[in-house]
Amino acid sequence: MHLSKKCSVFKVVLSALLIVALLQLIYLSFLSRFHGKQQRYRYSELFGGSAAKKNAHPEKNTRKERLRYSLSTGGIFDNSGQYRVYKNLIKSDFTTNQKPGSHSNSDILTLATHTTINNLYHLESLLERWQNPLSVAIFAHGEDVKFATALVYALSFFCPQIQALVDFHLVCLSGETAGFPEQDQEHFVGLEDCASVFSRLETHRDKYQNYAISGNISYPNNLLRNVARGGTESSYILVIDIDMMPSADLHQQFLAMIFRRPPANEEVFVLPAFEIRHARKIPSTKAELVQLYQVGEVRPFYEELCPRCHAPTNYSRWVNSHVRETGTLEVAYTLNWVDPWEPFYIGPRTVPLYDENFKQYGFNRISQACELHVAGYRFSVLSSAFVVHRGFKIQGEFHAKKEEENKQNRVLFRSFKEGLKTKYPSSTRRC
Repeated sequence: MHLSKKCSVFKVVLSALLIVALLQLIYLSFLSRFHGKQQRYRYSELFGGSAAKKNAHPEKNTRKERLRYSLSTGGIFDNSGQYRVYKNLIKSDFTTNQKPGSHSNSDILTLATHTTINNLYHLESLLERWQNPLSVAIFAHGEDVKFATALVYALSFFCPQIQALVDFHLVCLSGETAGFPEQDQEHFVGLEDCASVFSRLETHRDKYQNYAISGNISYPNNLLRNVARGGTESSYILVIDIDMMPSADLHQQFLAMIFRRPPANEEVFVLPAFEIRHARKIPSTKAELVQLYQVGEVRPFYEELCPRCHAPTNYSRWVNSHVRETGTLEVAYTLNWVDPWEPFYIGPRTVPLYDENFKQYGFNRISQACELHVAGYRFSVLSSAFVVHRGFKIQGEFHAKKEEENKQNRVLFRSFKEGLKTKYPSSTRRC
């Protein structure tokens, strides 16, 4: 009798557990179907479909149609005919709403940068620091052309600050074309908000070692710099690599400075460049940077690879120069260019373009700084502004062909310098 009661209780408990398990399975099945339906709607909203057009916000549809139009043009070829350029593949709200001839404070200075898809994840922290108009030129090759097109569209769709401030331009080989990514749903499952898009970009992080792009393709860094520069109507432009970070409030401080002190003709404003250990947080102010510099956690940019390339900045003078007032930017001192200085600077949009014959590693920025010198520009070092590269640049971390490319570009640089004599016949300056 007692045993029979125990068996009955056991059966009741077992039945209850089975019912609970069954309900959980039904619930999980419902969640799965709901999530799948939600994903299909999200994808449809992103990349097309008649239902999406009916339900989507008009502004989202406009953004989609603008992308379709940009792609339908087929882009334009660069001067060499080797690359196809989709300028303003995706425009920010800032650029779209800008009236011809009108200028606001935000339009005075734009940050221009370049990257492949594997380094685009840096955009999140860069924009968080900059918080003003950004022009980004992306180089993609092969399958990455389709991937880059879809991901930058998803960024502009899901990320309000990117939507507001970032213009994207796409560069690929001339034999490749970018297309609207509506047939590639399986590649974009899980894109449902801004964080998820950056998570997807993280999966492509460090896909290539520096310039070692698959298929032995040359990275056209100077073409990309010019494309990013040409994508803005701002009076002044700061061109940096996407893995570098400017000091905080630079945009606001620079505007205040040029209103107080109108720039001289043919003047660029140098931002001393540094490297920081990977584990360290990027400093916001000169005071924070100097503290890290004094204990060896921050050092001059390229100190190990090419100390001469940035030594003319005169780091000891800059570190010890007095900042008169917190938040006030001014010119600390002015320098003449010397070979092989390659400073990062804020310059007027009229400065000479980068020479697009330079690709891969070596002399791509030195050549442009050299031309500024021959053209008569002076280099004014800013008192408290700077840029910082994430991580120390060290020997052995570069791709296998770095030295070979450097030698080739050194020969090209010699020819480039000879060409400047013809381009600036009245100039007494030489590189």
